[in-house]
Amino acid sequence: MLNLDQAAERFAAVGSEPRLAVVKALVRAGHEGLTVGEIQERLDIPASTLAHHLRLLQAAGLVEQQRQGRTVVNRVVFEEIEALSAYLLRECCVEAVPKRRASVTRIGSKND
Repeated sequence: MLNLDQAAERFAAVGSEPRLAVVKALVRAGHEGLTVGEIQERLDIPASTLAHHLRLLQAAGLVEQQRQGRTVVNRVVFEEIEALSAYLLRECCVEAVPKRRASVTRIGSKND
């Protein structure tokens, strides 16, 4: 279970449009992942910029990279994405005030 510091670090990692776009592209690709070239092609991000974003996402534990010969395959770490979502949702509605039922008054009742 993530603590506040860990959650803040991971949210900061996806706190830019390009990095969020990278994570979304990798989520869409599923467990197969995408090569750097495939991400670059889908998102139209220059290689040096993409490498920077991937390093930040990897350092936060949200993306893993695996070298396959001369190619690097990038995959989202689904367990970490799920943990980040669970961090937000685990306190869902704990402070919600139950709605009170409005008393129903009948028009034309004997008490009118």
